[in-house]
Amino acid sequence: MDEDLIIFVEDFLDMLNGIEASITKMKQQILKLVGVEEKPKFSWNPDKIKWEKTQGSKGEFEKSEDFNNPEFKAMLKDLAQHGGKLTREGMFYWVYRNGSTVGRKKRGVS
Repeated sequence: MDEDLIIFVEDFLDMLNGIEASITKMKQQILKLVGVEEKPKFSWNPDKIKWEKTQGSKGEFEKSEDFNNPEFKAMLKDLAQHGGKLTREGMFYWVYRNGSTVGRKKRGVS
């Protein structure tokens, strides 16, 4: 694949992720203004999970083995229901073969 095309696609995906984040934020603000509280759509919060940055063959990503954390356990269950991989709020999550380690990286980044 031509290097310019790869750069274009990555930039385009970054733009789409930014638009998606803006839309989500605007929906939350509208609901707040009209007095409706949005129910969380996910059973786990990635911000409550301990992540460590690491470098792989395809670039930087984060991984976690925070197994004693209930948020981590809920994430593993959700991942299992999605075949071990899922994308959420612009992040791609996957389970390692050992079944107890999870990786994540921004979607659209190789």
